[in-house]
Amino acid sequence: MIKTNKKRLVMQSVQGRIHSPTVSSPYRINRDGKGEILPATGGITYNVKIGDLCMNWVGDHIEPGVSVKNENTAENNALMMLSCIGNEARIVSGDAKGAKGIVTGMHGGIDHVLIYFKEEDLEKMAINDLVLVKAFGQGLAIEDMEDVIFMNIDPELFEKIGIKKNKKGLLEVPVVTEVPAYLMGSGIGSSTAFMGDYDIMTGDEDANRKFGLEKLRFGDLVLLRDCDNTNGRQYLKGAVSIGVVVHSDCIKSGHGPGITVIMSSKTSKIQGAIYDKANIGHYLGIL
Repeated sequence: MIKTNKKRLVMQSVQGRIHSPTVSSPYRINRDGKGEILPATGGITYNVKIGDLCMNWVGDHIEPGVSVKNENTAENNALMMLSCIGNEARIVSGDAKGAKGIVTGMHGGIDHVLIYFKEEDLEKMAINDLVLVKAFGQGLAIEDMEDVIFMNIDPELFEKIGIKKNKKGLLEVPVVTEVPAYLMGSGIGSSTAFMGDYDIMTGDEDANRKFGLEKLRFGDLVLLRDCDNTNGRQYLKGAVSIGVVVHSDCIKSGHGPGITVIMSSKTSKIQGAIYDKANIGHYLGIL
């Protein structure tokens, strides 16, 4: 049985507003150098949900559900850093006041926290409604596995995933696929993986087929091979990371489905177990 330090972790409020989509230039430049006008990040995305395919949407970096941000930079950094996938969120203003949701990811660059809410609650929400998150999970650790660093995941969700130690002493985690380090793009070199995400590059159709990227869904768990996220994000032979798909595929070079990392080891102490239902929506009972 895996023993964690769950009882010693701190639960703390962070807060933001439903953030409007923004446009600086009307055009987004695709991999062929052509400008496209498309929906992108922000707002309330009504018809894109956890469990849906994250590929082939007519959009760029689409965020499922509700996108939340705090306009105060320092407070938004706290919102991004302390929020964890699986945390409870609650609308605290507007017509949907009292509606509860679940954090599903953090999107770097635009610096949004992404939250799932039921469809009937989405219909009552508006841009600038306040959203409070009960942030809980940063600092999570497993006894006797100091070389595996955990981040960005609620301890209760962690327990539901069914992670276990196998006979070799490795941490076995259900995932839908494994992704090689050479496909990881935008976000490489970030100083920390405790906030935000980084992208799987999807410009090579053969690689997309080989690694099953065409079938990726919002909320899927994936293994990143030779990817070290224990501090910043880098290539490191033998390192293993596990992450969650948080935003859609992209048209831009070096971009693709976004991955918020939930655990990482500089050594091969993490092992993937392929399971087609390895999706946070399945474990949270929303699929």
